[in-house]
Amino acid sequence: MIIHVDMDAFYASVEERENPEIRGKPLIVGGHPDKRGVVSAANYPARQFGIHSAMPSALAVRKCPNLLVIHPRHGLYREVSQQIIDIFQRYTPIIEPLSLDEAFLDCSGSEKLYGDSVRIGRQIKVDIANELKLVASVGIAPNKFLAKLASDHRKPDGFTVVTEDRVQDFLDPLPIDRIWGIGKVGSARFRSSGIRTVKELRLTDPGILKNLLGQDSTKIRNLACGIDDRKVTPDNEVKSISQETTFAKNVSDYSAIESTAIYLTESVCYRLRKAALEGRVIKVKIRFADFHTISRSQTLERSSNLTQTVWKIVRSLISEELRGQSFKIRLVGVGVSGFDSDSCQQSSIFDHLKRNNENGNSTGSVDHLTDEIRNRFGRDMIQLGRSVGSRKDP
Repeated sequence: MIIHVDMDAFYASVEERENPEIRGKPLIVGGHPDKRGVVSAANYPARQFGIHSAMPSALAVRKCPNLLVIHPRHGLYREVSQQIIDIFQRYTPIIEPLSLDEAFLDCSGSEKLYGDSVRIGRQIKVDIANELKLVASVGIAPNKFLAKLASDHRKPDGFTVVTEDRVQDFLDPLPIDRIWGIGKVGSARFRSSGIRTVKELRLTDPGILKNLLGQDSTKIRNLACGIDDRKVTPDNEVKSISQETTFAKNVSDYSAIESTAIYLTESVCYRLRKAALEGRVIKVKIRFADFHTISRSQTLERSSNLTQTVWKIVRSLISEELRGQSFKIRLVGVGVSGFDSDSCQQSSIFDHLKRNNENGNSTGSVDHLTDEIRNRFGRDMIQLGRSVGSRKDP
């Protein structure tokens, strides 16, 4: 049996936990309504007004004039997410996170220690409630597809078990859009053919399904029959580290773009060093006012996580695209990837400093001292001069 744990209104619930005075009031976590903000999360009182994630914050406020709008604190959410993962790891090392607030778990190897998956799922739910003061919905089923559907079945605060002998009883009454791969357009196409439920889809002639779905027809029909052979696959390898900023208003000033890019570069390199990673591929992302987006990259001869080394490439890439040009920019991003296998292993920061000093490079020492100050006093206590005033990481 597979367990799927999904936190209920995660960002909003964390904010309610941190500030009990707002508990139960309609609120969203997201950008400011006057600055093209978007809803990242809505608590359940807000959802009663038809508010949901990805909705423009301005529309959300129109739907609920008394709505509380809270700016995201992603650092806090990542910290709480890690605490949730720590609870999972008590029961199994086979964890596949899907995002900060949900994950699949395979506890088959732990059942002799902790009981069956149902008992483990209940205990995880209790641990999260008691220790983190948050609510999780849990689904337990023979495969990942069913477990994810089960966790969503009785939200919020749900706990649903789908046993082997109840698979079709659980699936058949559901609307067809609950099947992965069938979106709004697909649902409309099915409804026009008189197919509205999973059972009706399952019993449809394979030839008709192929006409409706093409090459995906077999996969979709298997899901309607509760067949999903995918395993829970932990992926602990970090493939890239990046950060981007969406401006409240389109920016046409080159110095402002450069200052923001400096700030993003500092943030990315700080995270690289904290994770003991070094990368060779430096990437810049630019989105213009018309949403046209470009990505430019350059590969270093030797992997690095030094701020000045990465910034030299970022500055060059931005200059090649924008300097001397007329532009209106909506978003800027900086990323590093192409990690060497050796750099993906934990190592002492002093080993890294020693290597830089042997090469006559003093910037490693500067970065190390900067990191120490930030770790003790906060991210914005020290910055490169031109990044002061840039948008901060929420």
